[in-house]
Amino acid sequence: MTIYINPIRRNARRRMMDELMRDWDEDYAPELTFPIDVKADKDSFIIKALLPGVKSEDLDIQIVNEIVTIAGELKAERDESASYLLAERPSGKFHRVLTLPTPLDASKVEADLENGILTLLVPKAEEAKPHTIKIKQK
Repeated sequence: MTIYINPIRRNARRRMMDELMRDWDEDYAPELTFPIDVKADKDSFIIKALLPGVKSEDLDIQIVNEIVTIAGELKAERDESASYLLAERPSGKFHRVLTLPTPLDASKVEADLENGILTLLVPKAEEAKPHTIKIKQK
């Protein structure tokens, strides 16, 4: 079975989403993105984000229900009076929002930033963990 998607409609949707995101918050630079790994186990999620050059004091991590937001600022210090031949190091504000499949326990989150890698250990909320039900014998 072949599904045909009208390229004109798809491009119009893409342009509309781009406009919405641009209007949503112009403080964040769209070109500043960072890769993330999310691993799940029985009791928690482990999130690793590659954030080279970001300092811990320039990060803001928020957790509400099952949503994790990582925001911050990458500061590339440049001499404004210098004449650069090449200036590719990114700078500016960034953010990333992750929606995980279960509610989280924000009070027990552990965060570590080492060698440009942010590691978050985010426990699942108690009600989201599987429970064993014992059956009574008669």
